[in-house]
Amino acid sequence: EIGMGLTGFGVFFLFFGMILFFDKALLAIGNVLFVAGLSFVIGLERTFRFFFQRHKMKATGFFLGGVVIVLIGWPLIGMILEIYGFFLLFRGFFPVVVGFIRRVPVLGYLLNLPGISSLVDKVGESNNMV
Repeated sequence: EIGMGLTGFGVFFLFFGMILFFDKALLAIGNVLFVAGLSFVIGLERTFRFFFQRHKMKATGFFLGGVVIVLIGWPLIGMILEIYGFFLLFRGFFPVVVGFIRRVPVLGYLLNLPGISSLVDKVGESNNMV
């Protein structure tokens, strides 16, 4: 419960920090809360194993490097690196997420619109499972 709360607040602060033109303080708080919440949700050992697998080292470098750069004070560059690392780290989960969202009544309809459907199909066909 604590981990889900921390992760939720972390995502909120990251989103709010980006809306407010990449506010350094909000992004830094969001990063710390997100990583701490993830550690609480899945445990410290599993978090460490997830981030430091051999085939995910590049993604981990971008993600954690982006966190450090945001904490140093360059929020735009740090967030670009973080987003890229996030997509590399969690791309194995995207097919599951797309499949779930397609079953939600209103969102499923939106994802099946002609222009959006082809983009979502490309995201959802990832073969890299975690």
